[in-house]
Amino acid sequence: MSSTAADMEPLTSGASNRIIPILKTVRTSLLFIHSLLFSLLLLLLPRRYRRRPMADSASPPSPSKSGKRRRLEEEDTLRRRALAEGIDMKTGNEDCRWNTFLFFGARRNALFVRSWLPITGQMKGILIIIHGLNEHSGRYGQFAKQLTSCNFGVYAMDWTGHGGSDGLHGYVPSLDHVVADTGALLEKIKSEYPGVPCFLFGHSTGGSLVSLHQGNAEGGIILTSPALRVKPAHPIVGAVAPIFSLVVPRLQFKGANKRGIPVSRDPAALLAKYSDPLVYTGPIRVRTGHEILRISSYLMRNFKSVIVPFFVLHGTADKVTDPLASQDLYNEAASKFKDIKLYDGFLHDLLFEPEREEVGQDIISWMEKRLGAESEQIYS
Repeated sequence: MSSTAADMEPLTSGASNRIIPILKTVRTSLLFIHSLLFSLLLLLLPRRYRRRPMADSASPPSPSKSGKRRRLEEEDTLRRRALAEGIDMKTGNEDCRWNTFLFFGARRNALFVRSWLPITGQMKGILIIIHGLNEHSGRYGQFAKQLTSCNFGVYAMDWTGHGGSDGLHGYVPSLDHVVADTGALLEKIKSEYPGVPCFLFGHSTGGSLVSLHQGNAEGGIILTSPALRVKPAHPIVGAVAPIFSLVVPRLQFKGANKRGIPVSRDPAALLAKYSDPLVYTGPIRVRTGHEILRISSYLMRNFKSVIVPFFVLHGTADKVTDPLASQDLYNEAASKFKDIKLYDGFLHDLLFEPEREEVGQDIISWMEKRLGAESEQIYS
């Protein structure tokens, strides 16, 4: 199967004695691979799926089951949305007004959005926050306070299946949808605030998604602990993920969980995160995991195509995402305006570390530097 084109040229109709053995070998190999994958599928599926007859597994769910599942999802969405609305958004900054609203994304799904806007002074720019996997926009209130006190406006959107947005909790059918929703929200904000520079901020997997926006955010993008080089928990997980994501996309895969890995050195921040009912703490869903692997693989192959101005920040002790991948992005990207800061000994959630004020100020300083560079280009 690995023969070159030159090796294959002699195998014409006059070389059937050589073709037939090759075809038999190929057929045997394909049958073996098919049997192996089918056996793995049966082995890894939960018992409730294995017990069903093949005819039932191939047939679509009954209308009653489908309707019940939809109702449960809608009830859970309304419950989460009420919790999202109940989060105190008062930052202690009297010169700030805040708001929440539903934004209808690229597929007309309802997405929960927060905003914090300064009411005095000229707004320097707007930062749009795209949170990480399994968390939500309400966790970024203190960062918003720091930004608005420096006259930056803030918007933060819950992904589909997260926070107060539509969808099954923790389930993302396609990360391309999140990228499209982010772009649609960005365009809405730009139309409402013409002439105000916009920046995109993404944390962890949110950083991966923000990296895919080339040129839409004229201010630039900020990435904290981006998920750029994600590897499956076991090689076999990567091999069967595409199949499972089609067959049982919502299945919770316990083997992919990174249990016990701390994301902050602040015990209070850890307790707040994992006791938050809007933070999804269950096993990752198969389709969601596959989407993360897919996006990560794409980004790793395309670092040199990144041209947008960016600032990447990463803790050297991060055990969730790879700080060396952030260094590779910085080294390989074609962007003319790019910066990196590695924080010695810091963990994954940089904005929830004890030094969160320092990290926030580094981001604000970079945005101001970026705006200064833009002004110099305009007047030079």
